[in-house]
Amino acid sequence: MMAKEKTAYVCSECGYDSPKWVGKCPSCGLWNTMKEIRLGPVKSTVSRAVASMLAPRNEPKHVREIRVQDEPRMDMGDTELNRVLGGGLVPGSLVLLGGEPGIGKSTLILQTVLRLHNRKILYVSGEESANQIKLRADRIEPGSVSNLLVLCETSLEEIYKHIEAEQPDFVVIDSVQTIQSEQVESSPGSLSQVRECAASLLKFAKGGGCSVILIGHITKEGTLAGPKVLEHIVDCVLQFEGDQHYMYRILRGIKNRFGSTSELGIYEMQQGGLRQVANPSELLLTEEREGLSGIAISCAVEGARPLLIETQALVSTAAYGTAQRSATGFDNRRLGMLLAVLEKRVGFKLIQKDVFLNIAGGLKVTDPAMDLSVIAAIVSSNVDEAIDADTCVCGEVGLSGEIRPVSRLEQRIAEAEKLGFRRMIVPAQGMKGISTKGLKIQLVEVRRVSEAVRELFG
Repeated sequence: MMAKEKTAYVCSECGYDSPKWVGKCPSCGLWNTMKEIRLGPVKSTVSRAVASMLAPRNEPKHVREIRVQDEPRMDMGDTELNRVLGGGLVPGSLVLLGGEPGIGKSTLILQTVLRLHNRKILYVSGEESANQIKLRADRIEPGSVSNLLVLCETSLEEIYKHIEAEQPDFVVIDSVQTIQSEQVESSPGSLSQVRECAASLLKFAKGGGCSVILIGHITKEGTLAGPKVLEHIVDCVLQFEGDQHYMYRILRGIKNRFGSTSELGIYEMQQGGLRQVANPSELLLTEEREGLSGIAISCAVEGARPLLIETQALVSTAAYGTAQRSATGFDNRRLGMLLAVLEKRVGFKLIQKDVFLNIAGGLKVTDPAMDLSVIAAIVSSNVDEAIDADTCVCGEVGLSGEIRPVSRLEQRIAEAEKLGFRRMIVPAQGMKGISTKGLKIQLVEVRRVSEAVRELFG
């Protein structure tokens, strides 16, 4: 007599599971997110050697007996990737790389593994054929002598057999949504398949010491596809961001059990692949901005990295009855708040003016320290007077018109000085405890927006 097939319901947002369906998830409070998964019998199709790695025998240890050792890391040959990972790839770790289609996820991983000549790597592709991968490899790294093995397979059990036979240093799976296990009776990419495959790969990585890099898709909402529990299972979640119409890409760490999540890497998309950008501030600034109104330079901090970013604004008389407010790379609601502060606290009447704002380079900035540069660019365009090319501004603007202190001000000042700026307008309250000895850049301390406007335009 066949055993009755068991089912469970898992929330696609937070991973909460329940034996029966409920309309509202008790954990995250969202409606209609509970998806049914089948809990079928486990089929022993994996080889004995791999099965022993999947289920290692562990015994409890007293906390006094545990010796703490620094995790040995594998150098990926990519400075930006190493920085985001926290110094390199930890053996036995499970890393998930997500991003929009066509953003360059596969290109980033492929060009990285092609340059690791002293490592044996198994690249498992469930989306592309071997010919497509070869064509991309020749374009990225022509004449490469990398010890890279390419496998086009979607069955998790077959992948384990090849891993057992080849014994690679680490495995790349592109993508996790295409892999399916015989233990689960559902289609690839479904909730249960993604969940079970990720959990099985985690056991394999922890038991055998072989690192696994998963490439994942994202949904139209911008989150990683599959159950939310997928992000809880893996050790490290990396997000690859950028606009396909611009050449810059940002690699950001969302979760990292072996390092900080405040680091980020910046790349430039080129014909031959992705190029590491060591000093992004020089690329994000317009070379010829002398005499141009509506341009202000600010130092934003992305993660733990200071970047000099150019803010562009255009203020013109509204052609229709309702004035337009449009921002690219900046929060529209915050732009409206800053315009209200300008009108109420400084006296600029912009209610009948169209205001367009753009962050150069296609970046999306959320740092509050950009507030003062947004106001400076808007005022510059409104009065049609250029800001000095060697002047940089930095500060958060409050509703009462005060300039509030920002984090990592010392790093921002050092970055502006390194790029050759001679003057920088900074919040007066944020200068407490910061030494100005040895600085070649002139620091102008301001407390209100009106003071900053006077310093910039007289």
